[in-house]
Amino acid sequence: MLRLIVMALRSFFFMIYEINKCNYMMKRPEKYSELDKYREVQKIVDKMRKNSRTTTKVYGKENLPETGNYVMYANHQGHYDGLGIVCNHDRPLTIIIDSKREHQMIVRQMLPMVAGHGINLKDARQQMKTMMTVTRELKEGKIYLLFPEGKYGDNKNTLQDFKAGVFKCAMDAKVPVIPVALIDSYKAMDGNSLRKVTTQVHYLKPIPYEEYKDMKKTELAELTKSRIQEAIDKYAK
Repeated sequence: MLRLIVMALRSFFFMIYEINKCNYMMKRPEKYSELDKYREVQKIVDKMRKNSRTTTKVYGKENLPETGNYVMYANHQGHYDGLGIVCNHDRPLTIIIDSKREHQMIVRQMLPMVAGHGINLKDARQQMKTMMTVTRELKEGKIYLLFPEGKYGDNKNTLQDFKAGVFKCAMDAKVPVIPVALIDSYKAMDGNSLRKVTTQVHYLKPIPYEEYKDMKKTELAELTKSRIQEAIDKYAK
C-alpha cells in the first residue's frame, strides 16, 4: 500500500490537471474521438507507472488481432493489472471494474473515457445486465478486458477460480478469446517496498470461436485458465 500512496503523492498535481482535462473532453464528444480519449488515458496510466517505479515488459503482441474485436481475459493480482495492459495495448479497449472503485479519484474520470462499466460483485441481477451490455457492445465492435477471477486478494502469482459466467459474452458475440497472463503485477502498487519493480504482460495465442464453439462455459474458462497457468509456470521467476 505504501507504493500506492507514494505514487498518488508524486502524481497529485498531474492528476488534478488530468481530472479537469478528462472532464473537458467528455463534455465535448463531437471534438474528441474514441482514440483521442484512449490516448489521453494511456498518458495518465504511463505517468502512474513511472511514478510507481514500475517497468512493464510486454510479450506476444503479435497474438493480438490487428482488426476486429475480441475479449482479453487476464488473471487478477492488484491495482495495477488493468493499467499494465492499457499502457501497451495500442487499440482502444474498454473494461469492467468493481463498482466499489469506480467512484475513486481519477478512476471516476478514466472509466468513462474508455466507456467502461462498474459491476456490483454482490448483485447477480446487475451483473447479468452489465454482461448483456458487454455482449451487445462486443457485437458492435468493442474490444474488452475482463478479469474472470472477479477480485483479488493476497494471491500474487497464484490463480484463483475463474467464473465461467464471464465467458458467456464472448461466446454469445462469437469473438476470439485472448488469454492474458500477468506476472508480478501485484508488486507495482500493492506492496510496501519503494524499490523499482518489473512486471510482465503476456498476450497468449487466441482461442478463436471455431475452437470453442462446442464447449461449455466452464470448459472455456478452464482452457483459458490453463493457458495462463502455463505461462506463469514458464515465465515467473
